Order: sequence, then structure tokens, then C-alpha cells
Amino acid sequence: MALKAVKTISKKDIVKTVAERNGMTTGDAAKIVQTFLDQVIETLSEGQRIEFREFGIFEPKIRKARIGRNPKTGETVKVPEKAVVSFKPGKVMKERVLDVHLRIGN
Repeated sequence: MALKAVKTISKKDIVKTVAERNGMTTGDAAKIVQTFLDQVIETLSEGQRIEFREFGIFEPKIRKARIGRNPKTGETVKVPEKAVVSFKPGKVMKERVLDVHLRIGN
């Protein structure tokens, strides 16, 4: 059961919504949104986790090195360890996404 395709929301859409809901220019809203995103990136790059209650937790993690397989040739390849950002949705997000999933019938 997969969700049906939905419109992708861009940063521009978020800026427009922030501006409209707060009675400000899109320029001012863009500065706020960009400052927020820059802070999220900076915090994660410092190895710290970010928790937004009800929304979710972003956490930097190290994915261990492993042996993979080239799907075209079947040849084994070494995949090096790398840093990734994991996201664990909060309770409210899980409930809202599940509610949407159930309403669309998929």
C-alpha cells in the first residue's frame, strides 16, 4: 500500500506560505526559512541531533563500510563508510501521515 503521487513542495512554496501566514514579504520570509535550514545543516554537521517535538528527530549517523554488489555485473564492490542523516518521525507526524494514507484509500 503506497501513497498516491502528490505534489512536491519546494522551498519557494514554504517561503510563500510563511510570508502569507505572517503578513511579511517573501524576501523576509526567505531569509527566515534559509536561516532555519542553514542552522539545521550546521547543527547536523557538528554531529548534534535535532529534535522537534511532535514532528521528528534528525540525527547524523555513520553507515558502516560493507561489501556490495554491482547489479549489472554481479561483481562485489567495497562500499566505504559514510555519514548520513536519519529521520525518525514524531507521533503527530506519524498519525497525520497515516490519516492521509487511510483517507486516500491506498
